[in-house]
Amino acid sequence: MASVRPLPEPALEMGIPALADALSDRAPVAVITGAGVSTGSGIPDYRDHNGVWKRGSPMQLKEFTESPSGRQRYWARSLVGWRTVETARPNAAHRSIAALESAGLVGALITQNVDGLHQAAGSREVLDLHGRLDQVECLDCGRVIPRRHHQHQLESANPGWVDAATTAYHTPDGDAELTGVDYRDFVVPGCEACGGMLKPAVVFFGETVPATRVEQAFAAVGRCGALWIVGSSLMVWSGYRFVRAAAAAGTPVYVLGLGVTRGDAEAQGRVTQDCAAGLAAIQSALGQRV
Repeated sequence: MASVRPLPEPALEMGIPALADALSDRAPVAVITGAGVSTGSGIPDYRDHNGVWKRGSPMQLKEFTESPSGRQRYWARSLVGWRTVETARPNAAHRSIAALESAGLVGALITQNVDGLHQAAGSREVLDLHGRLDQVECLDCGRVIPRRHHQHQLESANPGWVDAATTAYHTPDGDAELTGVDYRDFVVPGCEACGGMLKPAVVFFGETVPATRVEQAFAAVGRCGALWIVGSSLMVWSGYRFVRAAAAAGTPVYVLGLGVTRGDAEAQGRVTQDCAAGLAAIQSALGQRV
C-alpha cells in the first residue's frame, strides 16, 4: 500500500456567491479536475476524502514494463474493467464545466482524468495531463491504436475470459479486481506492426508526464486570472506543482470538492460540496453574467 502524504488544514470555507464573484472577477480561470468529477459517471476514484487509498496501489510503470506476469494481470483485469470507462457518459459536472467555458468563465482545462468525458461533454480547451485510456501505444515503434481495437485483440486471444472471470469490483482507470482467476495462461497480444510491447496511452504511477504537456499546463496556468481545483486531492506532484506555480506568481487558487486537498495550503478559499452540485450552484449564482 502506498504511503499517505499528510494534508494541510482546510482552506477558508467560502459561500457559493463569494466563490462565484471571485471567479467571475478573474475570468477566464484555469481549471484542474480530478477523479471527483467523474465519479458521477460511474468511474471510481482512488482516494477517500482524507487522501487515503481506497484500494491497493495502481499498476506501476516498472512492474508493467519489466514483469510479464504483471502485464498479464494488468491486461486481464483491464479486459473486464474497460467496460466501465467505455460505457461511461458525461455527468452534470462535466456539462457544467463545458457550459462555463462557453460562457467565458473557464479557459484552459487541465484534467488528471483519462476518460475523455470532458471532451464528450463539449469542453474544447482540454489538456489530458495523464493521457487517454481510449488509446493504446506501442513502446517500441510508437504506433497508437484505438483501445476498442485492442479490446477485440484481447478478447480474440483469450476466448471465454470475460465470462469465466468474476468481478469483485471495478476500480479506477478501467481496472477491475477479479477473483477465482489464474493469470498465467492469459495471452497478451503484441503490436501488430512490430511485435512490441503495448501499453495504454496513459501516465502510469512511477512514470513521468511528457515534458510538452507539462509546459503547456504551466503556460495555461501562467496566463489565467485564477486557478480553480475541482474534484482532485492533488496528492500527486504532477497536478500539485501547478498550484505551487500559481501561488508563487500571486495567482489566486480556489477549491471545489468534498475532501481536503494538498493544495488547500495555497488556496484562498474552498467550497466543500459535491462537484456536480457545487458547479450547478456556481452557474446559478452567476446567473446572467455567464
